[in-house]
Amino acid sequence: MALDPKPARRGDPTVAALLTWFLPGAGHAYLGQFGLGLALFALVDGLFFLGLQLSNGMTFEFLDPELRSPFAPVLSPEIGNLGGMLWQMRNHGFGPGIVRPFPEAIVFGSMLAALSGVLNGLAMCHAHTLARASSVQVAHRVLLPTAAGFVVPGLGHLMQGRRARGLVVFALLMSCFVLGTLLAEGSNLSRERHFYYWAGQFGIGLPGMLAELAFGKLRVTSDIPYVDGGLVFGCVAGMLNLLALIDVYGWSESQELGLPLKSSEPESPAPAASKVEIRL
Repeated sequence: MALDPKPARRGDPTVAALLTWFLPGAGHAYLGQFGLGLALFALVDGLFFLGLQLSNGMTFEFLDPELRSPFAPVLSPEIGNLGGMLWQMRNHGFGPGIVRPFPEAIVFGSMLAALSGVLNGLAMCHAHTLARASSVQVAHRVLLPTAAGFVVPGLGHLMQGRRARGLVVFALLMSCFVLGTLLAEGSNLSRERHFYYWAGQFGIGLPGMLAELAFGKLRVTSDIPYVDGGLVFGCVAGMLNLLALIDVYGWSESQELGLPLKSSEPESPAPAASKVEIRL
């Protein structure tokens, strides 16, 4: 049920989202929510800089030398926090150009920096909705199932009452992720080994992070016969969950703001007007 068929706009939704992308909380400050903007800045950039501290800013040194370029980090979760990623590239980049030992906490630190990018993406969605919503609570209700869908694939759909779709999303994506992990023998859980496949897989959310913390340090002692297939399955699972999150967000925003939902079924054509023959 729509709460506000024609909500008054607080500002331009695109501007609010772009400001948030460059600086967490800036879009909310633009919309007049200074306290919320400050809290988001502390959360998102706090996680980011804690991750940099734990990893010593060496995450992008995971990339092989031939893969390093100014645009290489774009295909990483940190892109969601654009300002932070640019700061990291300017101050740390790809390191001094020599091989050096990674800090012990680099896995956890790298994960926190990546998580900050995802959280800022959610903050961008919140700012976009807030610019169109009648209240902050409406934006909260739109964002909550979207964030839940990142925590557990399909949970956002379940919260919306779309149980069948939520169960299908959970079963399909988790099966794909588990199968990929088995085929790759856990090597898909290492960002150091497979930087870009890991970036796509990160979209699977909490299950992927927990699996990495538990099994991401497994040593590879021999060739893995089906590693390529495993990497693809894991990466596809994460990327499909990102599409599922878009579905959850769009559905929630349409419901809360009273926007028309686009039907997936084609409209039936209008019946042709019957011809009347008149004889004189």
